[in-house]
Amino acid sequence: MTGLRSGQVADAAGVNLQTLRYYERRGLLAEPDRSLGGHRLYPAETVTVLKVIKAAQRLGFTLDEVADLLATGGHRHGRPDTGLQQRAQVKLAEVETKIADLQVIASTLRAAVAAGCDDLVTCAGRPCCPIPFATIASAPPATEGASDADPR
Repeated sequence: MTGLRSGQVADAAGVNLQTLRYYERRGLLAEPDRSLGGHRLYPAETVTVLKVIKAAQRLGFTLDEVADLLATGGHRHGRPDTGLQQRAQVKLAEVETKIADLQVIASTLRAAVAAGCDDLVTCAGRPCCPIPFATIASAPPATEGASDADPR
């Protein structure tokens, strides 16, 4: 039997062994063959799959989205239509919205620095305060699942 052992795959892909095992458990990677001694033996393309997973994550795709793209691509004959174009367009729109939000935040913080705000409560009480406390307090959290302790 031939193949790459876990450490070789992890090193070549730039991930740690725990990541390799986790992706296996999540079904992102097929369960590898085993050597007579019980060592995992991965096909060489596993390195490419790992690099694709990590790149997709850096582009903002969740592991669930990556798993779906990998599963869809692996079950087609001929040229796969995994929906990547549509999903990439949706992800791009999400990223552009986040960038616009971050630009507003950066502009507001620049104005706060320029105004010399050094106490939030004092600053909030001044008419020249550049921080829009009223609109920030009523806006939903910027990221899903991001919340402080329950105020109840």
